[in-house]
Amino acid sequence: MRRNPRDLQRYTASERANHWVVGICFILLALSGLAFFHPAFFPLTQLFGGGPWTRILHPYVGLVMEAFFVIMALRFWRLNVIERRDVEWLRNVRKMVDGDDHAMPEQGKYNGGQKVLFWGLVIGMLLLLATGLLMWRAWWTPPVDVVRAASVVHAVAAVWMIGLIIMHVYAAIWTRGTIRAMLYGTVTRAWAKQHHRGWYRKMTGDNS
Repeated sequence: MRRNPRDLQRYTASERANHWVVGICFILLALSGLAFFHPAFFPLTQLFGGGPWTRILHPYVGLVMEAFFVIMALRFWRLNVIERRDVEWLRNVRKMVDGDDHAMPEQGKYNGGQKVLFWGLVIGMLLLLATGLLMWRAWWTPPVDVVRAASVVHAVAAVWMIGLIIMHVYAAIWTRGTIRAMLYGTVTRAWAKQHHRGWYRKMTGDNS
């Protein structure tokens, strides 16, 4: 892809790598988790070498995902603090859905919807980690009732996370130019000015 020297850098190479490690791990965990969730999905275990290997690998991949998510969250949490303008953006989100995004309140690097998604993912990740550790009987033997309760919460948190990721992917595809940012790290100035005017002004000094 040809680069325009006037394009704005939205993500560094390390930030993009961090994102893709979390994303790939999540896909692997979703597939292996579904295999345990219902017998109809059990054939998915063949992707991991069979049932025993799937059960062994699932929690370790989960730890890798959690570790890289923590790194990502530490990098971006300040940019995702919800401000008054974000609340106003969320109140007017229907305008954006209808294609009238020029009338939306000015946003920084992330808009109100992206910030809500970020904190929703943080909550989901914490629930998955806590309940996953309680269920990991290879290392300890918690009471059966605790394991059962953790299993239910783990499943609910997993469905919550899958729903959020589907929304995340859909929004990225729907907003042209967004996927490019995570593949190549840059966005056009026109894209930045249209979707994140506050961030555009900060990066360029253009107050027009």
